[in-house]
Amino acid sequence: MSPPIYFVRHGETDWNAAARLQGQQDIPLNPVGRVQAEEAGRKLALLVPDPAALDYVASPLGRTRETMEILRRTLGLDPAGYRMDGRFVELTFGSWEGLTWREVRGREAALAAARERDKWNFVPPGGESYAMLLHRLLPAARELSRPTVLVSHGGVARALLAGLCGVPVHEAPRVDIWQGRILVFEHGRHCWT
Repeated sequence: MSPPIYFVRHGETDWNAAARLQGQQDIPLNPVGRVQAEEAGRKLALLVPDPAALDYVASPLGRTRETMEILRRTLGLDPAGYRMDGRFVELTFGSWEGLTWREVRGREAALAAARERDKWNFVPPGGESYAMLLHRLLPAARELSRPTVLVSHGGVARALLAGLCGVPVHEAPRVDIWQGRILVFEHGRHCWT
């Protein structure tokens, strides 16, 4: 049986606020995102009796690292006391990164419609599908050997919902993944705190 994963989506960035596709672009947190990272740290302190006993893993992008460091500081832990794993980086939207969905629909209406029909398997130009993302994530998730705080991305959470909890692949890409909250994966189930 796998240990619990306390999943934290990175805090808000200016691109999140503008509804731009970030993918693997390294966009920093904005002030709201920093507050959300503190909120996640406070929620984790209420959820876990001994936060120092957890493993801490982050995607290597700056927004996830900063979220992790703020979260750990809020818990009274060394901000740098975590490790990074590149397999937990966000899925890439390829040439669509930096665009809003409205811009994508305006420039490539047929491809945007194809994605709406099958978000799980659709591969954007130069990008990655959720199915491809899960293929890279599952080995990394299965290597987590003790309760872990994982700071990563919305797409990663959606793929893990399908891969770890059996959320149907036609539903998982449509699940809202909130910033500043904690999504707990445990025993094949998930819940928000």
